[in-house]
Amino acid sequence: MRRRRLGRTGLELPVVSFGAWAVGGWQWGGADDEKAVRAIQAAIDCGMDAIDTAPVYGFGHSERVVGRAIAGRRDRVLVMTKIGLRWDDTRGPLAFQTKDPQGRPLPIHNNLRPWSVAWEVERSLERLGIETIDLLQVHWPDPATPIEVTMGALLDLRRAGKIREIGVSNFSVEQMQAARRALGEVPLASDQPKYNLLDRSIEREILPWAREQEIGVLVYSPIEQGLLTGTVPADRTFPSGDGRATRRTFVPELRARVNEALERVARPIAARHGATVAQVAIAWTIAQPGVTSALVGARTEEQVRENAAAGELALEPGEIFALAAAFEGILPAGRSAGLRGFLRRILPR
Repeated sequence: MRRRRLGRTGLELPVVSFGAWAVGGWQWGGADDEKAVRAIQAAIDCGMDAIDTAPVYGFGHSERVVGRAIAGRRDRVLVMTKIGLRWDDTRGPLAFQTKDPQGRPLPIHNNLRPWSVAWEVERSLERLGIETIDLLQVHWPDPATPIEVTMGALLDLRRAGKIREIGVSNFSVEQMQAARRALGEVPLASDQPKYNLLDRSIEREILPWAREQEIGVLVYSPIEQGLLTGTVPADRTFPSGDGRATRRTFVPELRARVNEALERVARPIAARHGATVAQVAIAWTIAQPGVTSALVGARTEEQVRENAAAGELALEPGEIFALAAAFEGILPAGRSAGLRGFLRRILPR
């Protein structure tokens, strides 16, 4: 699979990486651990050998599944996880409310204080069964902890050999600038924002800035939790334990509009390339200037192989434009940079 350097670090990632949110079961209506382990191992074999997880994905469960899958394969995989969302400690601002695996209310708190950062890293290392995390990202900003304080704690962990590179997720340009200043000579490796054909809001500021500053961009939800695969009919229902039941992009009316655009534009493109609609959506995402890798979830080996093949799919410029145009305006205003911004990125100056 094609690979790209992550910012100014020494890490090289495949253009399609394995996103391990779904294998944690949280907000996905559960998960089959044995299938998940086989899926992760298949990803490594396919060259999709960078695995992105987080402690909050299943409240430690995703990291444990990843740890099982990579046992005996540590030298073949890049492990990426996160810090900052605590379900097991109420200190820190409330981030959001969710439910535990038994359906009981569970508050999630932001906490990026140094003692919490160090504690989380140790727990992640234990669950993953490794000695060093290749890329540690701050999951979300903590409004109660100055960014420079958190970055100082991460630098200490890097010096101790617990982590190799430091990144962030869901940060604004201003917050990334503060992180860079605090890190000094150590490069800010990455930002991890949401990005797909439906939600292109990072095209306004985040993606251009990261590209100019040589910061890697690992995008999540490139197929919008399955919506951009063309396999989610408007009348499908989701159980209460599945976050898509209440996700605004999954309301039936919007699903119908998405499916119409997929059938009208994406499916003919897929047919020309002998590909699937999902592969076209992924290929569009990784074709955007500044994107290092797309994090794509999978629960089965078959899904992994489909996702990995998207890393070799090269769309024509006209196809990239047609896809962008087809999805313009489907989400409410303010979520896309628009065609004008898209053209500024792809046309020569």
